[in-house]
Amino acid sequence: MGEFTSVEKDGHLTIVTINRPDARNALHPPANDELAAIFDDFAADPDQWVAIITGAGDKAFSAGNDLVWQAQGNPITVPETGFAGLTARYDLNKPVIAAVNGFAMGGGFEIALACDLIIAADTARFALPEPKVGLAALAGGIHRLPRQIGLKQAMGMMLTGRQVPAAEGKELGFVNEVVPGDELMAAARRWADMILECAPLSVRATKEAAMQGLDQAAYKDAFEGKYPAVYDMFKSEDLMEGPKAFAEKRKPNWQGK
Repeated sequence: MGEFTSVEKDGHLTIVTINRPDARNALHPPANDELAAIFDDFAADPDQWVAIITGAGDKAFSAGNDLVWQAQGNPITVPETGFAGLTARYDLNKPVIAAVNGFAMGGGFEIALACDLIIAADTARFALPEPKVGLAALAGGIHRLPRQIGLKQAMGMMLTGRQVPAAEGKELGFVNEVVPGDELMAAARRWADMILECAPLSVRATKEAAMQGLDQAAYKDAFEGKYPAVYDMFKSEDLMEGPKAFAEKRKPNWQGK
């Protein structure tokens, strides 16, 4: 338990909670530093294969940057790995799921967009309202949102700062599933469990190749790219365990190595 966060490890799953409900889970530099350290640990721990990030309470996933802290003249600093230690963590090939339990505004939405899946409570709302307060979504939102839902729909959100409810987020394509609020963590765990049924090195190879492949304009260049996680997958013990388990009609015993 940190001062502004909490962490639970359940088998191969890490659950991270932003714990500033009185501030709608907005992040200031100390909270950002805690989250960066948490995800450093997650990235380095060979026994942790999937993470879920959520917010404390039922009002907000995260209201983004702590504007009250900023208005008091405090310095605004962000770790090298970005807002919440995630938005600029480009080398993380382990999946991260955002369980969005309420408002995801500004940097809060940018945290969710930096995750691989977004599971949302039916009360969740999303926005990049930075232009309304003289700022811009510079923690990746300006670039991630158009890539995830298309330019025109993204510009409709970004230039107006309008709030999008969870159901519309699913229609637009940035939300994977919408559930009642009291079912949110169960749904996020269900997605995590489905990922954990797969070979962890295969999952990492898939994420790495997909994300780095997006950097290439031509399909051929992406297809022929060199992805270290793919080589790790082909060298792993799990490469033989999968076919062996299939032939023996049993669940695989993944080692992650």
